[in-house]
Amino acid sequence: MRVDWTKLPPELLESISGNLKIYTDYLRFRAVCRSWRSSIPKIPFHLPPQLPWLMLPPSQSHRAFYDLSTNKVRFLSLPESSNPNKRHCGSSHGWLIILDESPSILLLNPLSRAKLHLPPLSSFPNVDSFNYSAIGKEYSLRYPSGGRYTRNLRQMRDSFIKKMVLSANPSKDLNFVAIAILNQTGELAYCKNGDESWCFIEGAQFYSEDVIYCKGLCYAVNKQGEILICDVRHDSPRVSFIETPRQLSGDLQYLVNSGDELLLVTRHLDLEFSFEPDQSYLIYRTKRFEVSRLVWSGPHWERVESLDDKMLFIGENSSLSLSASDFTGCMGNCIYFTDDYSETNYEGAFREHDIGIYKLWDGSIEPLPCYPRNFFFPIRWPTPLWITPSPC
Repeated sequence: MRVDWTKLPPELLESISGNLKIYTDYLRFRAVCRSWRSSIPKIPFHLPPQLPWLMLPPSQSHRAFYDLSTNKVRFLSLPESSNPNKRHCGSSHGWLIILDESPSILLLNPLSRAKLHLPPLSSFPNVDSFNYSAIGKEYSLRYPSGGRYTRNLRQMRDSFIKKMVLSANPSKDLNFVAIAILNQTGELAYCKNGDESWCFIEGAQFYSEDVIYCKGLCYAVNKQGEILICDVRHDSPRVSFIETPRQLSGDLQYLVNSGDELLLVTRHLDLEFSFEPDQSYLIYRTKRFEVSRLVWSGPHWERVESLDDKMLFIGENSSLSLSASDFTGCMGNCIYFTDDYSETNYEGAFREHDIGIYKLWDGSIEPLPCYPRNFFFPIRWPTPLWITPSPC
């Protein structure tokens, strides 16, 4: 006797769909037939963090996204993100943070097309004034020491904010918080959903290497690997510090929440000479990574020799740790990295980005299939960016 799978009870279909963890599996499940599609929600709010896509340079009004698990490129219509006058200063919980040559700060979910605006650049505490009529000096700013300086629209877009992260997916948590690292002063600023302006976190200056949000708290790290913890849920942020023995080597530091552990990823860079017929160039290149975990008793950083099944995604995105066994086409004990530290590599004729897969077990670097080593963009575009696809 043949079974009519289209007649499965709706409650059984809902139970099965609730156990699916990969978004593409959920889409395929809904696509089986009309009765299955009508029995489960269009938007799966239960999904865990998905495998990030690598956002590549745009083609007209579309953006290309490289999917590691399928080794394919997907295209999405994203006119808000496809203009060369736009700049991305982060991706977090499936949302892009987009700046342009105006004070606007836009949050955009590429999958759902949802949009939100954060308080503008002109509302940061160190911005004294903003005036479109003052051409070339639209922003008047104040140094922490009290001195004043001016910046034009492009300079503010490109260099005012180093990176921005969100505490949660804005579609799932209306009480989300945004944290921004300021590029030149090394200060941390935050705003809550619904705020009209940004506030500085007092005492957080120079904890500007990286910032993550974990279990309701903001963690930031400085060049020496010392940690600041901040609770911004109150009217006055509560700040504490974890003083560890100083890390004296490495060029960049990243924080990653991996299960119950807080990891410190140290990036070492080299300078390489590249020669053209008319001139030579200096190009930054990742040489190696070191990974340490925080031992809370002490406290101190302890070297991690193997990530086992874990893979880390670092760059301008909110740092992420996932299990390779949960996805096809991925390798555990690896760091998937993008270039987030210097525009030098793509301002000149080379327009090259420092991107790849670092293997902890032998220290080698493998190029991403969509982005071979020594690959040059024909025009100037910002570095590719990891973003976790989120249907909501």
